Amino acid sequence: MIRSYAFTTQGRLHSQDIEVFLMPTLLADTNLFLWLDLENCTPEETRQVLEDVFHFHPLSIDDCINVTPSPKVEEYSPKEDDKFAPYLFMVIHAVDYKRKDKIFATSELDFFLGKNFLVTYHSVPLRSVQATEDQCRKSTVHVARAPDRVAHALLDSLVENYKPVLEELALEISELEDEVLKDPSKQTMNRILEVKKEVLHLRQIIGPQREVLLRFARGEFKLIRAHLVPYYRNVYDALFHIGELAHGYADSLSGILQIYLNMSSNQTSEVVKVLTMITLITTPATIIASWYGMNFSRQMPEFEWRYGYMYVLGLMFLTTALTFLYFKRKKWL
Repeated sequence: MIRSYAFTTQGRLHSQDIEVFLMPTLLADTNLFLWLDLENCTPEETRQVLEDVFHFHPLSIDDCINVTPSPKVEEYSPKEDDKFAPYLFMVIHAVDYKRKDKIFATSELDFFLGKNFLVTYHSVPLRSVQATEDQCRKSTVHVARAPDRVAHALLDSLVENYKPVLEELALEISELEDEVLKDPSKQTMNRILEVKKEVLHLRQIIGPQREVLLRFARGEFKLIRAHLVPYYRNVYDALFHIGELAHGYADSLSGILQIYLNMSSNQTSEVVKVLTMITLITTPATIIASWYGMNFSRQMPEFEWRYGYMYVLGLMFLTTALTFLYFKRKKWL
Protein backbone atom coordinates (compact mmCIF):
# COMPACT_ATOMS: atom_id res chain seq x y z
CA MET A 1 0.00 0.00 0.00
CA ILE A 2 1.31 3.42 -1.02
CA ARG A 3 0.14 6.54 0.80
CA SER A 4 1.27 9.76 -0.82
CA TYR A 5 0.92 13.39 0.25
CA ALA A 6 2.01 16.69 -1.23
CA PHE A 7 2.38 19.63 1.17
CA THR A 8 3.03 23.31 0.62
CA THR A 9 5.95 25.08 2.28
CA GLN A 10 3.42 26.42 4.80
CA GLY A 11 2.59 22.87 5.88
CA ARG A 12 -0.82 22.72 4.22
CA LEU A 13 -2.01 19.56 2.49
CA HIS A 14 -1.98 20.19 -1.27
CA SER A 15 -3.02 16.74 -2.49
CA GLN A 16 -2.93 13.08 -1.51
CA ASP A 17 -3.17 9.63 -3.09
CA ILE A 18 -1.15 10.91 -6.00
CA GLU A 19 -0.78 8.88 -9.16
CA VAL A 20 2.75 7.62 -9.71
CA PHE A 21 3.08 9.25 -13.14
CA LEU A 22 2.33 12.68 -11.56
CA MET A 23 5.02 12.41 -8.87
CA PRO A 24 7.96 13.65 -11.01
CA THR A 25 5.95 16.77 -11.84
CA LEU A 26 5.24 17.48 -8.17
CA LEU A 27 8.90 16.87 -7.29
CA ALA A 28 9.89 19.54 -9.79
CA ASP A 29 7.69 22.12 -8.04
CA THR A 30 9.88 23.97 -5.52
CA ASN A 31 6.82 25.13 -3.57
CA LEU A 32 5.80 21.59 -2.69
CA PHE A 33 7.26 18.73 -0.73
CA LEU A 34 6.29 15.09 -1.30
CA TRP A 35 5.92 12.38 1.33
CA LEU A 36 5.41 8.78 0.26
CA ASP A 37 4.77 6.08 2.82
CA LEU A 38 5.22 2.53 1.55
CA GLU A 39 3.64 -0.08 3.81
CA ASN A 40 3.90 -3.78 2.95
CA CYS A 41 4.20 -2.97 -0.74
CA THR A 42 4.54 -5.47 -3.53
CA PRO A 43 7.92 -5.72 -5.30
CA GLU A 44 6.37 -4.03 -8.32
CA GLU A 45 5.13 -1.06 -6.28
CA THR A 46 8.47 -0.76 -4.53
CA ARG A 47 10.42 -0.82 -7.79
CA GLN A 48 8.04 1.69 -9.34
CA VAL A 49 8.57 4.25 -6.59
CA LEU A 50 12.18 3.73 -5.49
CA GLU A 51 13.69 3.08 -8.91
CA ASP A 52 11.46 4.68 -11.53
CA VAL A 53 10.40 7.83 -9.69
CA PHE A 54 13.29 8.64 -7.35
CA HIS A 55 16.14 6.62 -8.95
CA PHE A 56 17.69 5.88 -5.55
CA HIS A 57 21.07 4.19 -5.32
CA PRO A 58 20.78 0.37 -5.68
CA LEU A 59 22.63 -0.21 -2.38
CA SER A 60 20.13 1.82 -0.38
CA ILE A 61 17.22 0.14 -2.16
CA ASP A 62 18.70 -3.26 -1.33
CA ASP A 63 19.11 -2.27 2.35
CA CYS A 64 15.53 -1.04 2.35
CA ILE A 65 13.95 -4.15 0.87
CA ASN A 66 16.01 -6.63 2.89
CA VAL A 67 15.97 -6.79 6.68
CA THR A 68 18.76 -4.70 8.19
CA PRO A 69 19.41 -5.80 11.79
CA SER A 70 21.41 -2.72 12.83
CA PRO A 71 20.30 0.92 12.56
CA LYS A 72 22.35 3.03 10.18
CA VAL A 73 22.44 6.34 8.36
CA GLU A 74 24.22 7.04 5.06
CA GLU A 75 24.48 10.11 2.90
CA TYR A 76 24.21 9.67 -0.87
CA SER A 77 25.44 12.33 -3.27
CA PRO A 78 24.94 11.85 -7.03
CA LYS A 79 27.84 11.22 -9.37
CA GLU A 80 27.94 12.13 -13.04
CA ASP A 81 25.69 9.31 -14.27
CA ASP A 82 23.33 9.25 -11.29
CA LYS A 83 19.77 10.50 -11.69
CA PHE A 84 18.86 10.87 -8.02
CA ALA A 85 18.98 14.03 -5.95
CA PRO A 86 21.13 14.10 -2.77
CA TYR A 87 19.45 12.21 0.06
CA LEU A 88 19.95 10.56 3.43
CA PHE A 89 19.11 6.92 3.88
CA MET A 90 18.37 5.81 7.43
CA VAL A 91 17.35 2.52 9.04
CA ILE A 92 15.73 2.73 12.46
CA HIS A 93 13.73 0.27 14.57
CA ALA A 94 10.49 0.59 16.48
CA VAL A 95 9.87 -1.73 19.42
CA ASP A 96 6.90 -3.29 21.16
CA TYR A 97 6.88 -5.43 24.30
CA LYS A 98 4.07 -7.77 25.24
CA ARG A 99 4.13 -9.09 28.79
CA LYS A 100 2.13 -12.14 27.75
CA ASP A 101 4.87 -13.30 25.38
CA LYS A 102 7.74 -11.65 27.33
CA ILE A 103 9.54 -10.72 24.10
CA PHE A 104 10.37 -7.54 22.22
CA ALA A 105 8.99 -7.24 18.73
CA THR A 106 11.09 -4.99 16.52
CA SER A 107 9.86 -3.35 13.33
CA GLU A 108 12.17 -1.74 10.78
CA LEU A 109 11.47 1.73 9.45
CA ASP A 110 13.51 3.06 6.50
CA PHE A 111 13.86 6.73 5.52
CA PHE A 112 14.86 8.35 2.25
CA LEU A 113 15.19 12.04 3.12
CA GLY A 114 15.81 14.63 0.43
CA LYS A 115 15.48 18.39 0.09
CA ASN A 116 11.86 18.24 -1.06
CA PHE A 117 10.83 14.63 -0.47
CA LEU A 118 10.57 11.98 2.21
CA VAL A 119 10.01 8.29 1.48
CA THR A 120 9.31 5.91 4.37
CA TYR A 121 9.24 2.15 3.98
CA HIS A 122 8.00 -0.47 6.48
CA SER A 123 6.48 -3.93 6.25
CA VAL A 124 4.01 -3.64 9.17
CA PRO A 125 1.78 -0.79 10.43
CA LEU A 126 3.61 1.53 12.84
CA ARG A 127 1.98 3.80 15.40
CA SER A 128 4.61 6.51 14.94
CA VAL A 129 3.94 6.72 11.19
CA GLN A 130 0.17 6.79 11.64
CA ALA A 131 0.36 9.47 14.33
CA THR A 132 2.63 11.68 12.21
CA GLU A 133 0.40 11.27 9.15
CA ASP A 134 -2.58 12.40 11.22
CA GLN A 135 -0.67 15.47 12.41
CA CYS A 136 0.37 16.37 8.87
CA ARG A 137 -3.11 15.98 7.42
CA LYS A 138 -4.70 18.10 10.16
CA SER A 139 -1.98 20.77 9.77
CA THR A 140 -2.56 21.85 13.37
CA VAL A 141 1.13 22.30 14.26
CA HIS A 142 2.52 22.82 10.73
CA VAL A 143 4.68 19.70 10.92
CA ALA A 144 4.67 19.21 7.17
CA ARG A 145 6.47 22.39 6.13
CA ALA A 146 9.61 20.46 5.15
CA PRO A 147 10.79 16.84 4.97
CA ASP A 148 13.34 17.28 7.78
CA ARG A 149 10.51 18.44 10.06
CA VAL A 150 8.43 15.36 9.24
CA ALA A 151 11.46 13.12 9.75
CA HIS A 152 11.97 14.70 13.18
CA ALA A 153 8.29 14.15 14.04
CA LEU A 154 8.57 10.48 13.03
CA LEU A 155 11.70 9.93 15.11
CA ASP A 156 10.23 11.79 18.07
CA SER A 157 7.04 9.70 17.94
CA LEU A 158 9.05 6.49 17.56
CA VAL A 159 11.13 7.29 20.65
CA GLU A 160 8.00 8.30 22.58
CA ASN A 161 6.56 4.86 21.86
CA TYR A 162 9.44 3.36 23.84
CA LYS A 163 7.89 4.72 27.05
CA PRO A 164 4.96 2.23 27.24
CA VAL A 165 7.54 -0.51 26.66
CA LEU A 166 9.56 0.73 29.63
CA GLU A 167 6.43 0.94 31.78
CA GLU A 168 5.59 -2.67 30.97
CA LEU A 169 9.13 -3.69 31.85
CA ALA A 170 9.08 -1.73 35.11
CA LEU A 171 5.82 -3.43 36.13
CA GLU A 172 7.21 -6.85 35.23
CA ILE A 173 10.38 -6.23 37.27
CA SER A 174 8.36 -4.96 40.24
CA GLU A 175 6.23 -8.11 40.23
CA LEU A 176 9.33 -10.29 40.02
CA GLU A 177 10.86 -8.47 43.00
CA ASP A 178 7.72 -9.03 45.08
CA GLU A 179 7.60 -12.68 44.06
CA VAL A 180 11.24 -13.24 45.00
CA LEU A 181 10.77 -11.69 48.43
CA LYS A 182 7.42 -13.30 49.24
CA ASP A 183 7.02 -16.62 47.46
CA PRO A 184 9.91 -17.63 45.17
CA SER A 185 9.46 -20.80 43.13
CA LYS A 186 11.39 -22.75 40.54
CA GLN A 187 9.67 -20.77 37.78
CA THR A 188 10.79 -17.46 39.31
CA MET A 189 14.37 -17.78 38.15
CA ASN A 190 13.23 -18.69 34.64
CA ARG A 191 11.09 -15.53 34.52
CA ILE A 192 13.98 -13.41 35.79
CA LEU A 193 16.30 -14.80 33.11
CA GLU A 194 13.67 -14.30 30.38
CA VAL A 195 13.06 -10.66 31.28
CA LYS A 196 16.78 -10.00 31.68
CA LYS A 197 17.37 -11.43 28.21
CA GLU A 198 14.77 -9.08 26.74
CA VAL A 199 16.22 -6.07 28.58
CA LEU A 200 19.61 -6.89 27.08
CA HIS A 201 17.89 -7.16 23.70
CA LEU A 202 16.40 -3.70 24.24
CA ARG A 203 19.83 -2.28 25.06
CA GLN A 204 21.23 -3.85 21.90
CA ILE A 205 18.50 -2.08 19.92
CA ILE A 206 18.92 1.30 21.61
CA GLY A 207 22.72 1.43 21.47
CA PRO A 208 23.17 1.62 17.66
CA GLN A 209 20.11 3.87 17.29
CA ARG A 210 21.62 6.27 19.77
CA GLU A 211 24.75 6.42 17.61
CA VAL A 212 22.62 7.21 14.55
CA LEU A 213 20.69 9.99 16.28
CA LEU A 214 23.91 11.40 17.72
CA ARG A 215 25.05 12.20 14.17
CA PHE A 216 21.83 14.17 13.63
CA ALA A 217 22.25 15.89 17.01
CA ARG A 218 25.74 17.02 15.99
CA GLY A 219 24.43 18.55 12.77
CA GLU A 220 26.57 16.39 10.47
CA PHE A 221 24.10 16.44 7.56
CA LYS A 222 23.41 19.41 5.29
CA LEU A 223 19.90 18.17 4.54
CA ILE A 224 18.99 18.82 8.18
CA ARG A 225 18.70 22.59 8.53
CA ALA A 226 20.67 24.17 11.37
CA HIS A 227 17.65 25.52 13.26
CA LEU A 228 16.22 21.97 13.49
CA VAL A 229 19.37 20.39 14.92
CA PRO A 230 18.37 21.21 18.56
CA TYR A 231 15.10 19.34 17.98
CA TYR A 232 16.99 16.27 16.81
CA ARG A 233 19.28 16.68 19.81
CA ASN A 234 16.21 16.57 22.03
CA VAL A 235 15.19 13.24 20.46
CA TYR A 236 18.69 11.94 21.04
CA ASP A 237 18.55 13.02 24.71
CA ALA A 238 15.24 11.19 25.15
CA LEU A 239 16.69 8.00 23.64
CA PHE A 240 19.81 8.39 25.78
CA HIS A 241 17.58 8.56 28.87
CA ILE A 242 15.73 5.45 27.74
CA GLY A 243 19.06 3.67 27.33
CA GLU A 244 20.04 4.63 30.88
CA LEU A 245 16.72 3.30 32.18
CA ALA A 246 17.30 0.02 30.33
CA HIS A 247 20.75 -0.17 31.93
CA GLY A 248 19.16 0.40 35.33
CA TYR A 249 16.59 -2.34 34.65
CA ALA A 250 19.40 -4.75 33.81
CA ASP A 251 21.12 -3.92 37.10
CA SER A 252 17.84 -4.36 39.00
CA LEU A 253 17.28 -7.78 37.45
CA SER A 254 20.84 -8.79 38.35
CA GLY A 255 20.14 -7.73 41.93
CA ILE A 256 16.83 -9.63 42.00
CA LEU A 257 18.55 -12.73 40.64
CA GLN A 258 21.24 -12.43 43.32
CA ILE A 259 18.57 -12.11 46.02
CA TYR A 260 16.82 -15.19 44.66
CA LEU A 261 20.07 -17.18 44.67
CA ASN A 262 20.90 -16.01 48.19
CA MET A 263 17.45 -16.95 49.46
CA SER A 264 17.70 -20.34 47.78
CA SER A 265 21.11 -20.83 49.38
CA ASN A 266 19.71 -19.79 52.76
CA GLN A 267 16.84 -22.24 52.40
CA THR A 268 19.29 -25.02 51.57
CA SER A 269 21.42 -24.05 54.55
CA GLU A 270 18.38 -24.15 56.83
CA VAL A 271 17.48 -27.62 55.60
CA VAL A 272 21.06 -28.83 56.14
CA LYS A 273 21.08 -27.22 59.58
CA VAL A 274 17.84 -28.93 60.62
CA LEU A 275 19.04 -32.29 59.35
CA THR A 276 22.36 -31.83 61.17
CA MET A 277 20.58 -30.91 64.41
CA ILE A 278 18.34 -33.96 64.13
CA THR A 279 21.39 -36.13 63.59
CA LEU A 280 23.23 -34.65 66.57
CA ILE A 281 20.23 -34.78 68.90
CA THR A 282 19.58 -38.43 68.11
CA THR A 283 23.29 -39.37 68.31
CA PRO A 284 23.19 -40.34 72.06
CA ALA A 285 20.19 -42.62 71.50
CA THR A 286 21.92 -44.14 68.50
CA ILE A 287 25.08 -44.80 70.52
CA ILE A 288 23.10 -46.46 73.35
CA ALA A 289 21.09 -48.59 70.93
CA SER A 290 24.27 -49.60 69.15
CA TRP A 291 25.94 -50.43 72.46
CA TYR A 292 23.21 -52.80 73.57
CA GLY A 293 22.84 -54.25 70.12
CA MET A 294 26.42 -55.56 69.93
CA ASN A 295 26.52 -59.31 69.25
CA PHE A 296 29.41 -60.32 71.51
CA SER A 297 29.53 -62.66 74.50
CA ARG A 298 29.76 -60.39 77.52
CA GLN A 299 28.61 -59.92 81.08
CA MET A 300 26.28 -56.93 81.16
CA PRO A 301 24.21 -56.78 84.38
CA GLU A 302 21.54 -54.71 82.62
CA PHE A 303 20.50 -57.79 80.67
CA GLU A 304 19.50 -59.51 83.93
CA TRP A 305 17.61 -56.53 85.35
CA ARG A 306 13.89 -56.77 85.57
CA TYR A 307 13.53 -53.16 84.40
CA GLY A 308 16.57 -53.04 82.12
CA TYR A 309 14.43 -52.26 79.03
CA MET A 310 12.86 -49.24 80.73
CA TYR A 311 16.29 -48.17 81.99
CA VAL A 312 17.68 -48.07 78.46
CA LEU A 313 14.66 -46.17 77.14
CA GLY A 314 14.94 -43.66 79.95
CA LEU A 315 18.67 -43.26 79.35
CA MET A 316 18.11 -42.58 75.64
CA PHE A 317 15.37 -40.05 76.41
CA LEU A 318 17.50 -38.30 79.05
CA THR A 319 20.60 -37.98 76.85
CA THR A 320 18.51 -36.76 73.92
CA ALA A 321 16.80 -34.15 76.10
CA LEU A 322 20.11 -32.98 77.57
CA THR A 323 21.58 -32.62 74.06
CA PHE A 324 18.55 -30.61 72.93
CA LEU A 325 18.74 -28.31 75.95
CA TYR A 326 22.47 -27.78 75.42
CA PHE A 327 21.91 -26.70 71.79
CA LYS A 328 19.05 -24.47 72.90
CA ARG A 329 21.22 -22.78 75.50
CA LYS A 330 23.95 -22.18 72.93
CA LYS A 331 21.26 -20.70 70.62
CA TRP A 332 22.05 -23.16 67.91
CA LEU A 333 18.36 -23.97 67.59
